Parts: sequence; structure tokens; C-alpha cells
Amino acid sequence: MRFRRRGRTRAERLRAQAVNIAELRRLARRRLPRGVFGYIDGGAEDEVTLRANTAAYRRRRFAPRVLRDVSAVDTGATLLGQPLRVPLVLAPTGSTRIADPQGELAVARAAARAGLPYCLSTMSTRSIEEVAAISRGPLWFQLYLLRDRGLVRELVQRAQAAGYAVLMPTVDTAVPGRRERDVRHGLTLPPQLGPGTLLDGLRRPGWTWDFARSEPIAFANFRGRSPAGGSTPVALGAYLTSQFDPTVNWRDLDWLRALWDGPLAVKGIQSVADAKLAAERGCQAIVLSNHGGRQVDGAPAPVDLVEPVVDAVAGRAAVICDGGVRRGSDIVKALALGADACMAGRFYLYGLGAGGEAGVDYAIALLAEELRRTMALTGCAAVDRLDRGYLMRA
Repeated sequence: MRFRRRGRTRAERLRAQAVNIAELRRLARRRLPRGVFGYIDGGAEDEVTLRANTAAYRRRRFAPRVLRDVSAVDTGATLLGQPLRVPLVLAPTGSTRIADPQGELAVARAAARAGLPYCLSTMSTRSIEEVAAISRGPLWFQLYLLRDRGLVRELVQRAQAAGYAVLMPTVDTAVPGRRERDVRHGLTLPPQLGPGTLLDGLRRPGWTWDFARSEPIAFANFRGRSPAGGSTPVALGAYLTSQFDPTVNWRDLDWLRALWDGPLAVKGIQSVADAKLAAERGCQAIVLSNHGGRQVDGAPAPVDLVEPVVDAVAGRAAVICDGGVRRGSDIVKALALGADACMAGRFYLYGLGAGGEAGVDYAIALLAEELRRTMALTGCAAVDRLDRGYLMRA
């Protein structure tokens, strides 16, 4: 009998404790304060859409082909002119440093090592320039169309100057969704924290010690701005909440198109009709997304939209499926339906919360290995050969 070693490094310990993303989620839940974990894990209102995003993948079944040579499975793909080792984009997530002090820097480094694009959020806790300085991989920038169009123009220009390759305007945030876990724990804009937050931090001494030793968390892309009321995190949070713009419309995409030289990937498309409009307006990529179930509760699961949207846009734009990915097999299903790639954020936040940068590396490696194994077991040796024939009809 041989006993398993605990592992000397953080990465080795993670591998011993978690064999999939669900178990990384469990470790993150154990390490992080309830409010922080709820911010990462939660969705809008009754969280119907949050659950539907993953359930939509579970409903689909493979139609495996056998007696095919899968000795060399090629998971590589090309998206918007960029080669990817795996057809996956690391999604933009705001306030990432609440999971780990390195935040976006850790995620960007892990993405570069894995040969994957990382999309930085407007609401990031590391700035456009800070992330560009440490990453050798492809970077994308997610953009909120704020009321202050001068500020929007400045963000676009900064991303372009820093070498970001793709601009991703998010179009499903006319008003903020109501995420009731965040309201309950005070993680709103601006934050409304109470004594319970402090007590919960004391129960998570590892996270609290890291947090206490780190520089204060702030929205780094707005550093130096002094809105009415001052430049404290609370004042800045209130200012950014006021910047959500319900007047945003298709003409704003035309304006962005004139500002930005590279590909435009519009995020937040939730209908075939809007996908066709985005393709007609020259968007190079359509990101099927309901904001991870964090905006309108009851929106369609992105993977359910892939097949009709791919048919409707007929190759005029790349189609990226964002939301609900927890397994490499989920990526295979989306690609078989016709998507060019998937995008996901929660899976790496679970890794970041569980084990810092090593946890992000491990989360990416888990999905990549599951993708490779699923392709082999379904009889497909290359990503570009996946089609609807590999899935059972519902």
C-alpha cells in the first residue's frame, strides 16, 4: 500500500484536493468569505438563468464515432486571426482582486502560459497598462458604454495604445441587474458592509491575512479621477453606478467602430434578431452571453442560441458562446453546434479563489485535458472537424 503525499507546492496540493472545476469551487467556497464567494458564484434574483446556463449543456448528449484514429488530437483553433491552443477565451470579470491579491495579473499570466486570450474588464482592479506590462499573451478589452463618452473614448485609446487586440463592448447593461447575494452581503456599488462582513473575515484567516497585507482594492482604470463626492472607493463606486447608460443603441457601436482599428466583438447578444443586426453592422464576433446569469433572470442559455445564430449569421461573424462552461466536454458541445469558441470566467475565479495563480493554471489545464479526452472518446481528432453529427438530436 502506498499513501498519497500531501504535496509540497500549492499546485500539487490543489491537484490532490480537486479533480474537477466543481471541486475547485468547493475549495474556493471554503477559503473565501461568504460575501466574496457569493459575488463570484451568484446571479440575478432567483438565479434561474444562472442554473440554466450549465443545465443546458447537461441536456445535450454525444453521438460518439468509433474506429477512428485519435492518437493525435489537435485542440488548436484560430479566432479573429489569433491562434489558440484551446478554443477558449478567459472572460472579463470585475473586482477580481477580491478573490486573490494578484487578481487580474495572475489570470493574465496564466492565460499567456496556456496560449489563450484574456479579456480585461472595464471594472478591473488592475489597470489596462498594468496587465499589458506583465502579459506576453493576447489581450482583449471589455468596454462598458458609460454616460461619459469622453471617458469611454479615453479607455478605448488606452487599450489600443497598450496593444490590446480585440475590443468587446458589453451591451446587456442598460441598468444594473439585482444580484441578491451581493445585496445581502453589502457587495454593491458603492459597498454597504456591516459587522457580519468583519466576522466572516475572521473565520477565513488565510484570505483575511492576504487582504490585509495588500494595497487597497479599487477600480484601477479610473484611478486619479475625482467624481463629485471625492475619490474614495465608496464615492467612486457611486459614480460608476451612475454611469450606466440606458440610452445606448446600435449607433453607439458605429461610433466605436470608427474609434477602434481592430476586431469588435459585441458581448451580450441574446437573440437571433440582434445577432443578425450585429453581423450587418460589421461586428467581427458575436458573443452570446447573458452576463453569467447576472442581469435579467429568465434569459436564454447561450448554448441554446448557438445553432440558430450560427445559421442566421452564415459566416459573417465569429460566434463565441459565453456562460455555463464547467467541463471541457461543454466546449466540445458548443463547437459541435457551430460556435467558433467558448468564453468563461467563473471557472478560473474558482481556481483563483482556491489557490491563487496556481489555481488558475490548474483550472485551465483541467478544461484543456477534458476537451482533449472528450474529443478522443467521441472520435474527433481536430477541432475544425467537429459538427452537429457528433451530437444527438434533442
